Amino acid sequence: MEKKSKLTSLTELEKRVAYEFNSPEILERALTHRSYANEHSTEDAKHNEALEFLGDSVLGFIVSFWIFEQFPQLDEGRLSKIKAYLVSSRTLARRAEALGLGQFLRLNRGEEKTGGRFKRTLLADAYEAIIAAIFLDGGLTAANSFVRRELYHDLKKLDIDDLSATDYKSALQEYLQAMNLPGPEYVVVDTFGPEHERIFQIELRLGQECVAKGTGPAIKAAHQQAAREALTKLKLIKLIN
Repeated sequence: MEKKSKLTSLTELEKRVAYEFNSPEILERALTHRSYANEHSTEDAKHNEALEFLGDSVLGFIVSFWIFEQFPQLDEGRLSKIKAYLVSSRTLARRAEALGLGQFLRLNRGEEKTGGRFKRTLLADAYEAIIAAIFLDGGLTAANSFVRRELYHDLKKLDIDDLSATDYKSALQEYLQAMNLPGPEYVVVDTFGPEHERIFQIELRLGQECVAKGTGPAIKAAHQQAAREALTKLKLIKLIN
């Protein structure tokens, strides 16, 4: 009964990722957290960390080639910003949540009790492992199809004329999530200047506290400046520059 239930579960996930595995065991490994493998050592269960490592590289290659195709006119710096957004833990965790990946993870009892199925770091890691599993099972063509299908809307919604929001806002958001802290709130507190040269002033708030301010000719630019200031105060700015 347990084996049948496991197969049913994997079949459901295959439908969601729109790929049928020739070797379902590679998919099962992609879903196996180290905690489960350690708790079930007698079963010779293999965890997904090596797949995560491979998936990160496969994802990076596919996304790099894809955005080069889409935006051959952009310089290296702007292409790097687009790539950083698409392969960020925040983006991958969001895609994992959309697939309902958490319900398929194999975790030990400790991770279950602490909400492991909803931890964004675990979800992002498992998502990269899924990419590796598809690559190993079906080759680069299958992995490429999966990644492009999954990240299509994330790429299309990007404003390539204003990539400033990609770096610092995402970095700050990911840091706060990793620390289990509430997300930042960006509040416009003032506007000044003539209509055709409007300047926006915003406050970045964590809870009720204003931790940074930003100004700019567009709200996005002001958000960027405030997020950068907040990261500087947190001494994280060097990690993303």
